[in-house]
Amino acid sequence: MILEHLSVIGYRNVSQANLDFCPKINSFAGLNGAGKTTLLDAVYYLSFCKSSLGATDTVLTAHGMDGFMIQGQYRTGSQNESGVVTVSAGYQQNRRKHFSLNRKEYSRYSDHIGVIPLVVSSPYDLDLIGGASADRRKFMDMIISQYDKEYLSALIGYTHALEQRNAMLRDGQTDADLYAAVEYNMEIHANVIYGKRCAFVEKLVPLFGECYSAIGADTENVAVGYLSCMSQGGLCAQLEQSRPKDIILGYTSKGVHRDDLEMTLGGFAVRKEASQGQKKSFLIALRFAQYRILKQLCNTEPILLLDDLFDKLDDRRVSNIIKLVSGNDFGQIFITDTISDRLDGMLEKYCGGEYRLFVVENGTVK
Repeated sequence: MILEHLSVIGYRNVSQANLDFCPKINSFAGLNGAGKTTLLDAVYYLSFCKSSLGATDTVLTAHGMDGFMIQGQYRTGSQNESGVVTVSAGYQQNRRKHFSLNRKEYSRYSDHIGVIPLVVSSPYDLDLIGGASADRRKFMDMIISQYDKEYLSALIGYTHALEQRNAMLRDGQTDADLYAAVEYNMEIHANVIYGKRCAFVEKLVPLFGECYSAIGADTENVAVGYLSCMSQGGLCAQLEQSRPKDIILGYTSKGVHRDDLEMTLGGFAVRKEASQGQKKSFLIALRFAQYRILKQLCNTEPILLLDDLFDKLDDRRVSNIIKLVSGNDFGQIFITDTISDRLDGMLEKYCGGEYRLFVVENGTVK
């Protein structure tokens, strides 16, 4: 999957941009706040129908404008047998957002997930290490949903049933039969989610280890483990047992909505033991492992976004990363950095002529 052209109007601090990209590495250099991350976020938006920053469409609209437009033209398949796909997103204040594929508008945004596979590594990934378990579940959900529609459907169904049960708990509902019906529905979806998360982590772990070593930390023992109450038995039985406590709490204390990933370095929690550079290496290795999984299961090369790549990494690890992504195992990549000369020199050294450098200043791209 190659993004050949991107048009942006009124998105965050980029008032207008029309950019043509090369099929390998495209880099954005500029000072903090210049608009580099905005451009990566626009690419992300075209894959997931929303911003990676968690902002609403109203907040994403540039100052002085009443909406925004993002459009991307993609080439699929090989150069000899390629097709063209156009994805468009448009938003105007007080109106419904429009999102379309080849001018055909989606009735459900979830139908678009997985059409344009994408992986993003950004400073916000630190939440995977130090944030709440919800951040790590979101990591799993965003990956699996791109290659497995059944998983996404089960996730939506489980969330709906969970909201029903929580509403009953808050209302002080005591009807055991009503609880049993809702909990049975939760268990059906939870079994699908748990099984597919187990399969995903089983694929992820060896690939993650390989990627972490390739970055330049082959002597460090890192691990990722999956924690879930589902390993203790059927969900219905657990929900029935926890029901009296949950009525007091006002929320559901058992279920796949409380699953977590355990991340360790040398047998200890990464958030406590790792240096800033080790944490950054850990997170990039996770994203590279994600990339390899999507590449295999989506039967196409995902787009890779590397935001603020050089921060907190020593020169050796940065060089190893650039050499990795410039090889044949990766497709199209977008990188940001604050120093254009450093980025240009690194790419020239390892990528030859297969890159394009854009300079971003105050929302203007050259």
